[in-house]
Amino acid sequence: MSELLKPAVSPERPIDPGVRIGHVHLKVADLDRALGFYCGVLGFALIQRYGAQAAFISAGGYHHHLGLNTWESLGGSPPPPGTTGLFHTAVLYPTRAALADALRRVSAAGIALDGASDHGVSEALYLRDPDQNGVELYWDRPRESWPVDAEGRLAMFTRRLDLDDLLQARD
Repeated sequence: MSELLKPAVSPERPIDPGVRIGHVHLKVADLDRALGFYCGVLGFALIQRYGAQAAFISAGGYHHHLGLNTWESLGGSPPPPGTTGLFHTAVLYPTRAALADALRRVSAAGIALDGASDHGVSEALYLRDPDQNGVELYWDRPRESWPVDAEGRLAMFTRRLDLDDLLQARD
């Protein structure tokens, strides 16, 4: 068996706990359409654009949280079901009220949700961008309120999220 195909094992030394995912770069069919969703609906800011080929967008002035490009996908279609690839990009909101605002934006734009879940540790909205890429919009509950089992291990779950209750959240 190839070294790369062996079952995963615990590393000798874990990754530094300060490591974060810096950005995601998505292939899109139409850059303007993608910017209309990510900037026009979700509210990301355009940081830099390279014509009709690529754009870098962010929240809060970071150099970029999302890259969007048409380098290999201009006019293309989404991958068919049953193929590998990105399941979804998750956008972490700082508060429940900020997530409620995202829900209001998505609803006002007429974008349907694929789902909405309470995972105990977080509340999440699931939808698709115009290129059918999965998008999760979520906020994390404070760590001290995360569910744990009798042994103190994290005990995440998936339950229906009450969207009406979420919409009541305000800053």
